[in-house]
Amino acid sequence: MRYYSTNKQTPDVSLQEAVVKGLAADKGLFMPEKIKQLPKSFYDKIDTLSFQEIAYTVADAFFGEDVDSDTLKQIVYDTLNFDTPLVHVNDNIYSLELFHGPTLAFKDVGGRFMARLLGHFIKKQGQSDVKVLVATSGDTGSAVANGFLGVDGIHVYVLYPKGKVSHIQECQFTTLGQNITAIEIDGTFDDCQALVKTAFMDVDLNKQLNLTSANSINVARFLPQAFYYFYGYAQLKKAGKANDVVFCVPSGNFGNITAGLIAKRMGLPVKRFIAANNSNDIFYEYLQTGKYNPRPSVQTIANAMDVGDPSNFARVIDLYNHSADEIRKDITGFRYKDAAIAETVKDTFEKTGYLLDPHGACGYQALTDGLSKDENGIFLETAHPAKFKETVEEIIGKPIEIPQPLQAFMKGEKKSIGLKNNYDLFKDTLLSKK
Repeated sequence: MRYYSTNKQTPDVSLQEAVVKGLAADKGLFMPEKIKQLPKSFYDKIDTLSFQEIAYTVADAFFGEDVDSDTLKQIVYDTLNFDTPLVHVNDNIYSLELFHGPTLAFKDVGGRFMARLLGHFIKKQGQSDVKVLVATSGDTGSAVANGFLGVDGIHVYVLYPKGKVSHIQECQFTTLGQNITAIEIDGTFDDCQALVKTAFMDVDLNKQLNLTSANSINVARFLPQAFYYFYGYAQLKKAGKANDVVFCVPSGNFGNITAGLIAKRMGLPVKRFIAANNSNDIFYEYLQTGKYNPRPSVQTIANAMDVGDPSNFARVIDLYNHSADEIRKDITGFRYKDAAIAETVKDTFEKTGYLLDPHGACGYQALTDGLSKDENGIFLETAHPAKFKETVEEIIGKPIEIPQPLQAFMKGEKKSIGLKNNYDLFKDTLLSKK
């Protein structure tokens, strides 16, 4: 399959080039030239299939023309060696818990899949010393770093905004060492993302280094996120609740909801989507006005959604031929400030016993506010509440238990490079590690 740039100013490329390059030469994001419809027989039996079986069918539709079946199946099964339970929270609202992987966040799926697929291509090309650049607002960095940890021929650089990720999130990518380098930027997530994008457009730097990205701008990171929409639907079908399904997605850089929109194009019986924003409400504003107005992000308690210029907006408008009216047919939006998010965490815990993290709280509240009685809603619970221990404990007034995997990260020694928000300094740092 070929992959085109959303800016359509550069020739189409192979999957291998799209994955290895990350970003198109014209600064656009790669998209598959076609989105295959899966057969009715697949949906008829989807509730009898395992997560791995479902994911392999979806992965084959995207990657099967370019990766042999045995290798692709191995990548999928190695990636998804953990459960993703659907939990009934209240009335017709369900939580799809995406935090049961190694770093307890939904990005484990995309991070682990990309690490294995990129490793396959690098081995196939006989390459070495590939440098993976990733900007993180919290969970991406840990998922990617742990996915690539110890992979031969690859060195990962995690850029994160100083003082704007939780302590536990920071521990998950600053204590690893080996082939992982953490770079603490004095700025915002958008600044980190801009540094990464500038590096890809730097001709001189790319002549000296083999660079790729592991943010959701990379097709190997965002497309696998479609897997769990299919699995969530399968679990609803098994429970006899698969009519009028609505997915609600806590939204930051919009890779997650874009993967869901593609799942719908593949025939997944989804009625519609809800995009839940925090105070960084650029997409919510777009839905209301039809105008995209990116601006500097503001810090919130749902920090992984603190994005002021979401990269994957380019993919969303590409899917809908730049029509806000067409987008509105599939997506509605809600936004919540910190006080409302905190109130949802506290109120839901007291009434149902279910403990939300701040991002999941946005999704749950948006379903509560926007779901009809005849619909069944799934919100993506994107991270374990313990990753935001101090915030959540202050909200509910009770201590929460830290899972063993997180405790292990917290015992490590922080190692990071502190930099001002300056591209020349960042470039010098990369070149010094040649």
